[in-house]
Amino acid sequence: MAAPREEAVLIRLASPEDAPALLDIYTPYVRETAITFEYDVPSPEEFRARIRGTLERYPYLAAESGGALLGYAYAGAFHSRAAYGWSAEASIYLRRDKRKLGLGRRLYGALEDLCRAQGIRNLNACAACPEKEDAYLTWNSVEFHAHMGFRLIGQFRQCGYKFGTWYNMAWMEKHLGDHPAEPGPVIPFPALSPEQIITICNKY
Repeated sequence: MAAPREEAVLIRLASPEDAPALLDIYTPYVRETAITFEYDVPSPEEFRARIRGTLERYPYLAAESGGALLGYAYAGAFHSRAAYGWSAEASIYLRRDKRKLGLGRRLYGALEDLCRAQGIRNLNACAACPEKEDAYLTWNSVEFHAHMGFRLIGQFRQCGYKFGTWYNMAWMEKHLGDHPAEPGPVIPFPALSPEQIITICNKY
């Protein structure tokens, strides 16, 4: 008998209703790793509010297969000052049994295209990294972003303390477009058409 076919993976827009499933993906990163510097797992209500708040201006994507969520990626404000408006910060979390399967590349590809459609010029990433790899943190996040075309700008050293260890934070950037003398305004994410969002997500 032939082996069952693996379910296709759909990249789609996340919604606040996805909060419990996405929180299940995020929780092990809080409790068992230094990939996030957060100590306490947020409540479903808080996580739902985070998704809702992000979608007011930026993309928030989920990867789904067979009705199960496998990972998510989103953009957020790089800084609150107005002059930073053309820059955004990207984040990604995958179900831990779904890493190194190309899912992160697909989520980030769609995220980058959506940010380009908004007129965002720079996508930045803040990746925790160790002085020496341990059970809680490796260089995988930095290596993933480098593979996606981000360049390392520098590190804040020993700036985060978790699990009895001081960790570094690497700052990385990727230019999504040119930098004209007079850039047009950034389009809030809700102003993109549903058709445009679906078309971009379906590319991946």
